[in-house]
Amino acid sequence: MRALVWHAVGDIRYDTVEDPIIEDDRDIIVKVTSTAICGSDLHLMNGVIPEMREGDILGHEFMGEVVETGSGVGNLKKGDRVVVPFTISCGECFFCEKGLYSACDNSNRKADLAAEAMGHAPAGLFGYSHLTGGYAGGQAEYVRVPYGDVGPVKVDSDLRDDQVLFLSDIFPTGWMAAENCGIEEGDTVAIWGCGPVGQFAIRSAYLMGAEHVIAIDCVPERLEMAEERSKAETIDYSNDNVIERLKEMTKGRGPDRCIDAVGAEAHGHETCGAVKPEGAKKPGDKADNGTALSDALTVCRKGGTVSIPGVYAKELTLPFGAAMNKGLTLKMGQTHMQKYLSPLLDRVQNGEVILDDIITHRGELKDGERLYKTFRDKDDGCIKVFLTP
Repeated sequence: MRALVWHAVGDIRYDTVEDPIIEDDRDIIVKVTSTAICGSDLHLMNGVIPEMREGDILGHEFMGEVVETGSGVGNLKKGDRVVVPFTISCGECFFCEKGLYSACDNSNRKADLAAEAMGHAPAGLFGYSHLTGGYAGGQAEYVRVPYGDVGPVKVDSDLRDDQVLFLSDIFPTGWMAAENCGIEEGDTVAIWGCGPVGQFAIRSAYLMGAEHVIAIDCVPERLEMAEERSKAETIDYSNDNVIERLKEMTKGRGPDRCIDAVGAEAHGHETCGAVKPEGAKKPGDKADNGTALSDALTVCRKGGTVSIPGVYAKELTLPFGAAMNKGLTLKMGQTHMQKYLSPLLDRVQNGEVILDDIITHRGELKDGERLYKTFRDKDDGCIKVFLTP
């Protein structure tokens, strides 16, 4: 089959690779009908995330048709149309039983490697380094899905792929980011990053009762989308001092809730533009940048909440004294996808949330090499890439 494959920092290719096979009786094989490039994939391209290896198949946002099931899978059958969550979770361990699916104890097959780096191993993830299991991802024609009886959600409606694909990651991620804030009716929520996760965090915050949502970015088309489609007020940090502007907009108090939807490759006022792999010759070489998170901790009001869906890989220097002395609550983590898939699918099917309006670029899998660079360089107004094999 054909797939998008990581070879080295900045080097992603459209290659021929081996077809996946059933390896466990709880596996399913999915024929991919749609996939996407996520901002988190750029962290892999740019050398932020350690333990990428040549030949790794990328992609964690995908959906398709079940073509084979293991003997232990009773809830899905050949021909079912499914959206697959990016987290791989067993559904039976201590953490899964508590609904903390991205902390699954059993799905990370490189648990020792992850525990050495992080203290404990998170769940396995598709297409996202050997720290999270080294699983082949969904930017491919076919994918093996472990624990296929737990993760994928069946789509029985006639909604198009592009209307439901983003249930695989970015909509639930934006939703959990807003939920982690503990939003109360009338709150002001500030969101750093107007990429796809930021856009869905804006929309989710409004659905949860926020009165004002202020979105921060420097890319004109992202700011325009945040204003026109997601209905946020915006700050262009290339023109304004974010902290001063937020204090002014909240009469000195600061936002009630803050969301860092940027993560490890944040920019500051002097460096707005494309995020490239400067300084990274191998995975993990590039340092994390905590600019967005530092701003959030500094400006969030006393007793407020900072939610962190943005991905970080290593250590940061942060104004932690501000967080402690202001009594801030911090909540963060990979999304507990299996908790959200079905209820959020209902919201999409009911028309409460539109997912496909963030797509700016479409192509086939073979166009992926070019579109990765377009997305990374923020060329041609690129905000979200949708691919079909």
